[in-house]
Amino acid sequence: MFKADVITLFPELFPGPLGASIIGRAMDKGLWSLNATQLRDYAYDKHKKVDDTPAGGGPGLVLKPDILARAIDDISPEDDPRPRLLMSPRGKPLTQNYVRELAQGPGAVIICGRFEGIDQRVIDKRNLIEVSVGDYVLCGGEVAAMTLLEATTRLLPGVMGSNESELDESFENGLLEYPQYTRPAEFEGENIPDVVTNGDHKKLAEWRQAQSEKLTQTRRPDLWAAYRDEE
Repeated sequence: MFKADVITLFPELFPGPLGASIIGRAMDKGLWSLNATQLRDYAYDKHKKVDDTPAGGGPGLVLKPDILARAIDDISPEDDPRPRLLMSPRGKPLTQNYVRELAQGPGAVIICGRFEGIDQRVIDKRNLIEVSVGDYVLCGGEVAAMTLLEATTRLLPGVMGSNESELDESFENGLLEYPQYTRPAEFEGENIPDVVTNGDHKKLAEWRQAQSEKLTQTRRPDLWAAYRDEE
């Protein structure tokens, strides 16, 4: 079973959307588990202080290394095979390939930063892997952690209803997904393309491939360049 542990200052945010729809049902079925731990529980003083001002000056606050390390060591001892992930805007990009790799493993320990981040020493000493969900800054790592977990857990065996639909999705083959249609056949004067409904599966596959390539080339030239390099 895929086991996720999240270290956060806001455990009440979890499971949030992860408790709904197919991901929530998969959790109820025991296909994966989620535990959110309050970092303040590992503070040493009566005020549960977990942060301090940046060394050398600067705005904001930084999570203290001794408290965070104490939480990590308790939740993830040395023999824990799960990767320790830190949601961070300076981390490696979260990609479909990476979430597929995570989904094949035993789970993950996820640290959600706040304020100006966390002390670099705990990143180095506890071998944290920094992961980014995009080139922007959030108030904390919680929403990013939910994004990572939803992207990962939906790939676990038994979670998705159709492996075939999964393989056709954006990024699975290096391209964005082709346009989708459903009934009614006519909507505000526009019909579903004939190639989608005429029953010629070969032509439909060719049309979908062409549409995926066109969309990727137009909207994500970076993906298109990588796709062409792999051909």
